[in-house]
Amino acid sequence: MIKVLFDLKKEYYFNSLFPLYNELRKDPDYDIQFHVGKDEKRFLGIFLIPQKNQIEKRLTGEGLKITDQTSGFDLVICGDVLKHPERYGDVVRVHLDHGVGIKTLRIRNIQRQKNFHYHVFLEGQYWYDYIKSLSWENVADFYLTGIPKLDPLFWDGYYDNVKLIKKIGLDPTKKTILFAPSYKPSCIKFLQEKITDLLPEYNLIIKLHPYSWAGKYAPHSQHRFYEKLVKKSRQVFLIPKEDYDIYPYLFLADTLISETSSVINEFLALGKHGIIYVLPTSKLKHSDGMESVSIDPKEWLKGAFPHIFKPDDLLPAVESALHPTPEMKKKLVEYRNYFFSGLDGFSGKRVKEKIDELVKEI
Repeated sequence: MIKVLFDLKKEYYFNSLFPLYNELRKDPDYDIQFHVGKDEKRFLGIFLIPQKNQIEKRLTGEGLKITDQTSGFDLVICGDVLKHPERYGDVVRVHLDHGVGIKTLRIRNIQRQKNFHYHVFLEGQYWYDYIKSLSWENVADFYLTGIPKLDPLFWDGYYDNVKLIKKIGLDPTKKTILFAPSYKPSCIKFLQEKITDLLPEYNLIIKLHPYSWAGKYAPHSQHRFYEKLVKKSRQVFLIPKEDYDIYPYLFLADTLISETSSVINEFLALGKHGIIYVLPTSKLKHSDGMESVSIDPKEWLKGAFPHIFKPDDLLPAVESALHPTPEMKKKLVEYRNYFFSGLDGFSGKRVKEKIDELVKEI
C-alpha cells in the first residue's frame, strides 16, 4: 500500500489537486489522506484567524480522510512547494501548480527549495522553455504531461451552461463577461467604477481572488464594492467567497477580463479570447530582483487577446474580444499550442502513470 498525502496549504489549491486525486482513489494500491494548512484570514484589520477547522470539516463531509501528520508517507502531492519541507521526511514530492499563468513565483519557489527534490508536472512547452532560459532545468524533474487542473474543462458534459445561468439568475439572451482580477497587483482600482459601463448590455460575473476576501494580503475594500453592486443590479453575479472553483464560470463566459491572473491562460486553454489589463507597474520584481512575471504583460498573448491600458479602453476591448478577427483567431491557436499540451481531459491519468513509475522505485 502506497501512503499518499495531499498537502492543502490553501483551500483553493484543491481544484488543482482534485483531478489527480480522482485518478488515484480508483487504485486500491493508494491510501490517500489530506493535510490542511492554516489558511488564515484577517479579522478587524488586525487579527489573523486560521480557517483550518472549517476547511477540514468541509472536506470530511465530502468523504476525504484528514490527518495532522506530515511524515510517514511515501508520496506527497502539493499545489505549491511545501512549507517546512523537512517535516515531510524522505518522500517523493509531486508538484502540481495551482495556477497556469505567467507569475514566476511557481518556479522561484522550487529553485529556492532545490535541496528538496520535486517532480514537477507542467502544462506545456512554454514553461519548460522559460525554465531552461533561467538554466534551472536541473533543479527538479520536469514532465510535459499537461496539468490535471485543466482536465474538467474537457470532460464531456461536466459543466452545464444552461443550468448555471438559470441558477445564478442572469439573462440567457445576453453575452456574459467574467471579471476575475488578481489581488496584487490588481486592476480592481482601475476598473472598479468603469466595470458598470458593461451594464445593461451584458451579463457580468465577478470572481475575486480568495485573498481579496480574506484581508490578509489585500484590503477588504476589494470585495465590499462588489457586494454593494450586486444589490443594485440583477445583471451582476458575485461568486461567493466560499466558491473557489472558477471553472464553471470560465466555461460559461463569452469573454474574460483580468491582468496577471492565471485565469488568462486558462481562458486561452478553452480557445476563447480574453482581455488583459496592463497595469502601469506591470514589471514588478520579487525581493531578490527576479521579475514577478515571465512575460511582459504588454506582449502576453499579443494579437489574440485585446489589451487595456486605461479604463476607457474597456468597452472597445470587450467588443474586440467578442468579435475576433481571423488574425486574432489564428494567433490564439498558435499561443494555445505553445502554452499547452494534452488539452484532452486525461492529464490526470498521464500524471498517475508517471507516479506509478516513481513509487515502484521506493
